Order: sequence, then structure tokens, then C-alpha cells
Amino acid sequence: MSEPRGSDSTPPVLDLAKAPDSEADGTGENTPREPDTAAGLGRNGRFWSARRVPAAVVATALLVVAGAFLYDVVAVRADHDAMPWRRGLARELAERPLDDIWVLVGAGVAAALGLWLVLLAVTPGLRSVLPMRRTHPDVRAGLQRDAAALALRDRAMEVSGVQSVRVKAGRRRADVRAVSHFRDLDDVRGDLDGILTEAIRGLGLTRPLALSVRVRRPGKKG
Repeated sequence: MSEPRGSDSTPPVLDLAKAPDSEADGTGENTPREPDTAAGLGRNGRFWSARRVPAAVVATALLVVAGAFLYDVVAVRADHDAMPWRRGLARELAERPLDDIWVLVGAGVAAALGLWLVLLAVTPGLRSVLPMRRTHPDVRAGLQRDAAALALRDRAMEVSGVQSVRVKAGRRRADVRAVSHFRDLDDVRGDLDGILTEAIRGLGLTRPLALSVRVRRPGKKG
């Protein structure tokens, strides 16, 4: 005689945590997960500066020079005399030899300005901003070096025996100079190495800073 199925029968339990991806999303296909790596989220190089001041200076200078030459050329085409400065410039360029000191100085200044502009064009700038790891492909974050140094200083002050700390954060390394008024210096240095290494990892930088720690006793007063 078969047992009747009543309301006391226990329904089957579906373990969603162990269900495959095809059942979880309801698509029937295995959906590959995007790897959470820096390569999948784009390049994390340094931030590029807008170079607003150099660009404004160069644009203004070119506008003034081009405008002056254009005005003089149009005036000559309209049967007016050329401006004295253009006649003098043409005469100097035609008569002055190439080994003249002023010609060499002018060429050197022009070459220096050209190299400066090329250097600005090929270098990213913004040396004070440290790029952080990207957690979203459309968002980039950076951390000011002063803010990183302040965060490391606050963590270093938590170490027992540390009286004062100076932290300088560069683009590749963090220099920590601590003063300890009690405890053994090696013990304080070891604690600082551990805490600051963890703190640097917690900053989330693309390239974690190398750590340099020095600990000394306070100087004698008087």
C-alpha cells in the first residue's frame, strides 16, 4: 500500500551556491567571467598633463607673430609700404653672416624652445599623482604623493616607541625617517617595516612604492 503524499513531505532543496553558471543566469550557456586584472581593465600608466600654460603661451606667441606678418603682407599687397621692422628683419637676414654671434644665439634659443616643446609632447607630466589600480574599465583613479605620505605617516605613528616621523613619497619609493625615544631601534624598525608594507599595499597603487625606513634616537637638547 503506497504512502500518500501529504503536506508533511519535504520539498527538494536547490543549492544555488553550487549551481552552474548556465542555470544561475538562465541563458543555458556558460558565460565566461571577465578576469579582474590590470590587463583586462586597460593600461594604468601615469596621468598626462593638459599642459595648459605652455600651450597657451605657444598659441599666443604664434598668434601674435602670424597676425603681425599677415597684416604687413596684406598692407604691402594694398600698395602700402612694408613696416620698418619687417624691412629691417629682411635686411639683417640677407646681410648678416651665419657665424655671427646673434645668429648663433637666435638659433640656439629656437632649438632650445623646440626641444622643450618636444619634451612636453612625449612626457606625461603630473609627477605628483600616483596611478592606482583600476577596478572598472571606465574609471581611473590617482593618489597625490602628499596624501600617500600623510597616510603612511599616520600608520607609522601607531607603532609603539615612535616619537616623530617624516615621510617623503616619490614616484617609486617612500622614504621614512622615524625618531624613537624608547624601545630597541631594531624592534621599532621591524614593526615599521611590517605596518608600512601593509599600508603601501592598502593604498591600491599600480606600482607599490619601495620602502626605505631609518630609525634613530632623538638628539640631545642643549
